[in-house]
Amino acid sequence: MSEVARPLSGKVALVTGASSGIGEATAVALVEAGAAVAIGARRRDRLDDLAARLSDAGGKVVPLDLDVTDEASCRDAVARTRAKLCGLDVLVNNAGVMLLGTIVGADPEDWRRMLDTNVLGVMYPTHAAIDGMLEQGSGDIVNISSTAGRTARAGAGVYNASKWAVNAFSESLRQEVTARGVRISLVEPGAVETELRSHITQPEAKAAALAHSEGMRSLRPEDVARAIVYVVTQPPHVAVNEVLVRPTDQER
Repeated sequence: MSEVARPLSGKVALVTGASSGIGEATAVALVEAGAAVAIGARRRDRLDDLAARLSDAGGKVVPLDLDVTDEASCRDAVARTRAKLCGLDVLVNNAGVMLLGTIVGADPEDWRRMLDTNVLGVMYPTHAAIDGMLEQGSGDIVNISSTAGRTARAGAGVYNASKWAVNAFSESLRQEVTARGVRISLVEPGAVETELRSHITQPEAKAAALAHSEGMRSLRPEDVARAIVYVVTQPPHVAVNEVLVRPTDQER
């Protein structure tokens, strides 16, 4: 296969939340584009299955135990990526949870889980990776946000807040580092067919989320993965800072 068909040959990527959904699809897409990929998540059995599948297809993949809510775990994952794969060029902060529900009557544990995973789970890996990227004068950090980071709705307030935080963090960091060769990008999917809806704890919110997706041709994880590969394969002088991708059937 030609280098044109494998534009990430010689590059190293780390994908968080890679055991399912968008993270898994992104790992596959990055390997197909030629990158060596470290895949991190808490569900090690799924990571091992994915790594075996990609390795059998000729990819170079390293599975890593990773809890993005733990700062030390994030530092260790970045260090192991660099040690095992000899560098780090692309970080995809994908790990996240979507515990939709009203603010009134909520279980604050859902709030803690979302803020720990969706916000600190982006900040910790970024903090661990950014100095090395600045030292080498290049790198891509892609943060997976959501259309929920643009429009607040009743029944999604804390999820909205977590994704607005990701957007603000990303833009502030972009301004800090863009002139030093490191690109910061947001990918904001609309409705995606993943397991996230099944984790919602409020029964009414879960039913509403399922009803919202019924009859809609939702995005597939592979659709979002293609957007991520597009972002990180641009020439060095081109920074795609934001990609909003919705299903054609989604109005808002």
